[in-house]
Amino acid sequence: MPARAVILLSGGLDSATTLAIAKSQGFACYALSFRYGQRHGVELEAARRVAQHLGAAEHVTLDIDLRQFGGSALTSDIPVPKDRPQSDTIPVTYVPARNTIFLSFALAWAEVLGAQAIFIGVNALDYSGYPDCRPEYIAAFEQMARLATKAGVQGSAITIHAPLVQMTKAQIIRKGLELGVDFDMTLSCYDPAPDGTPCEHCDACLLRAKGFAEATA
Repeated sequence: MPARAVILLSGGLDSATTLAIAKSQGFACYALSFRYGQRHGVELEAARRVAQHLGAAEHVTLDIDLRQFGGSALTSDIPVPKDRPQSDTIPVTYVPARNTIFLSFALAWAEVLGAQAIFIGVNALDYSGYPDCRPEYIAAFEQMARLATKAGVQGSAITIHAPLVQMTKAQIIRKGLELGVDFDMTLSCYDPAPDGTPCEHCDACLLRAKGFAEATA
């Protein structure tokens, strides 16, 4: 029986590639998505398509209403920045503590499943300045998981994998294509139309376009 892994799946190209990588490593993949009050909730349909296409053993979508807190252009009525030059400053699309929240739920499900690993598609190169996408953050969360879980205390610690963390967007796209990801199924836009049409001007759209241009150059 293959080892199990929980995969955080947003429906974007990074998480789709991450799921494909986990599957290629022989894991039985349990995909986890969140309906957290994001304005781009249409991405959850993309996550469903990707999970089915890549053969996830199970796909769970949890409801968490982070609009109760707000504080981000993705969870409030703050406008999503458009045509913003890439920089290391933290933009208003950062959702406070989002990856910590998501990883905590993934950790809980991993314990229940007896999973050995959690995969998250964070990236520290072609990214939008989010502090919870850095390698040191992933290492710190993994250390916390060893201390805070029954599995960790009993010697079967759950590892946190961030296979894309040092890859460019172009490298991620090439890897996904190599592993059979259909990127037409994915959605990366922060501010899509109700039918899922991407805006083509937010940070996520610009990074995606840049990645495809470089991947096919």
